[in-house]
Amino acid sequence: MSERFDFVIIGAGASGEAAASYARARGATVALVERDLFGGTCAFWGCMPSKTLLHAAAIRACGGDYSWGKASARRDYMIVREGRDYPDDSGHIKGYKAAGTVPVRGSAKIGAPGKVVVRTDDGARELEARDIIIAVGSIGKVPKLEGLAEAGFWTNKEGTSLRDLPKSIAILGAGPSGTELAQVYARFGVRTTLVSPRQVNPSDHPRSSALLAKALRASGVDVRENARAQRIRPRAGKGGEHVVELADGSTVEAAVIELNVGRTAAPALSSLGLDAAGISYDGGDYLKVDDTLRAADHVYAIGDCVGHELSTHLGHYEGETAVKIALGDSIRADFSATPRAVYTDPETAAVGLLLDQAKERGIDAYEETADLATSAKGYVSESEGHVSVVIDRKNKVVVGAFIGGPAASEAIHEAVLAVKLRTPIAVLADTIHAFPTVSRVMGGIFAKADLALR
Repeated sequence: MSERFDFVIIGAGASGEAAASYARARGATVALVERDLFGGTCAFWGCMPSKTLLHAAAIRACGGDYSWGKASARRDYMIVREGRDYPDDSGHIKGYKAAGTVPVRGSAKIGAPGKVVVRTDDGARELEARDIIIAVGSIGKVPKLEGLAEAGFWTNKEGTSLRDLPKSIAILGAGPSGTELAQVYARFGVRTTLVSPRQVNPSDHPRSSALLAKALRASGVDVRENARAQRIRPRAGKGGEHVVELADGSTVEAAVIELNVGRTAAPALSSLGLDAAGISYDGGDYLKVDDTLRAADHVYAIGDCVGHELSTHLGHYEGETAVKIALGDSIRADFSATPRAVYTDPETAAVGLLLDQAKERGIDAYEETADLATSAKGYVSESEGHVSVVIDRKNKVVVGAFIGGPAASEAIHEAVLAVKLRTPIAVLADTIHAFPTVSRVMGGIFAKADLALR
């Protein structure tokens, strides 16, 4: 016998959880299906453990008494893995039930429009829904590198959950996850090499990337920029370490190879039976949706599996937005002001367009930059970094902002709101910013731009 709901949500990571919580807040009935851990990557293998380890590493770098044993135990507490091999997600399930959401553990497959069959340990359950939301998340990509399979490798899952530190590690890929974990390992004494085909955190502002590279080197990381791994020679190095051959002819030796070269949702999407819902899926890394997050009539897709920006905060936004649209709200998803952050020490943060990207879109743009080191904030905190703002001359609004330095992930939100609302530069210049802060440095840029645009 089928069970009937307003929403069946497939995937209980950050985006699926947000969709379920918001749908229940609006009075809708919800079944939330998850084949692994309710809470997903962010809670157990991503944001929460990595930020916990970064916190411990920062205290250690300042001379604090924070051993790896203490850091590992604190991380285990955060992911509910104390005294066990695999995290316990029962707290999440208890919360869903208290809110009226029906959690279903098992593998889901769409059987027909509005119908989802879930294979559970107790047999199949057939769920019917007015609307289906796909939130299956993503996993780390594995590149086709000779010798990689024989050498073995870690992904973010092993990287955030390790209990014993390796002697050495080579991280392939220098996006947010790779850079953050590189700093953690190095600050706890692991010989760490970070290999990036381009600059560190390649989608960021060049000044932010340069700051990250400098900070990582100061932490003890061997940063190899503009370098690409070509082949692995398993256990061919000193002491049986793996040898990673790079395109420039150099090599890296490490006991462990960790991959941070991108994400894909293809395995989960391929097993969902999308064609039964009228969805044309080409087998790629992500599912295509429009700005209503629809993949087909009464089917929405959110979070990592649509590939907009792989972050928890965007997943939350997409989850709530999909429910709003399904319930009849006349809105569309707006991705123009999505904040991006790297939580290393120091942090970097960004929103909107780089100068070159703005010009490619036909915007008459220019960039104002302030050196954080020569600001009051830089003097009192002995901090380096920058604040850079991309400005649309014609419309006198901010179209991009980039920060490298302390509290960047907090300070960026004024610019997020400015980009989203297209707040006039004159209004931003007339806004009082607390002294001495990174936000004050940004306020100085707004005041300078206001004068230039008069």
